[in-house]
Amino acid sequence: MNDNQAFNEMMVHIPLCTHKEPSNILIIGQTSPALKKEAEKHNANIEYGDITFLNSKNEKNIDAIILTDVKLDELVLANIDRILKDDGLITFSTQSFQSDEDKLKEDLQLVGSKFWIAMPFRFGHNTSIIASKKYHPTADLVLQRSDLLDDLEYYSSEMHQASFVFPAAIHKALTGIARR
Repeated sequence: MNDNQAFNEMMVHIPLCTHKEPSNILIIGQTSPALKKEAEKHNANIEYGDITFLNSKNEKNIDAIILTDVKLDELVLANIDRILKDDGLITFSTQSFQSDEDKLKEDLQLVGSKFWIAMPFRFGHNTSIIASKKYHPTADLVLQRSDLLDDLEYYSSEMHQASFVFPAAIHKALTGIARR
């Protein structure tokens, strides 16, 4: 199992198995053939592009946005908010608590200003955040979808749930910042 495959599976399947019915998906940033293969396992309209692609969208019809290597800031978040449906969600990479606690907290606070739920999750050597306007990544996990995905190396319903569990000290340090 390599970190790249864990990244591909978790960045795609965490949000797309959390949203009840994701039909319009944007994947922004670099995408490998392996990441595209994971995304294509979902019955959805998937578009790929770079950060300028967000600016070209005008309708509020996107269910999920996956940022593969894009740094989230207020301008990017404003463009996301403009096109994301009211029950939409986003996923993006951040820093781990151990490597840069302040960056993780900053990212959680930034998305917490626009989303009801903003939770970090860990897998392999990566830390990411899922931010949602409606769906909770552990309470609303769609088992009928996640349990039926084929040809996986890392992701499973159990890994999905476990990726949101942090040691007590980190959980406490993020309380009030992470929106659970």
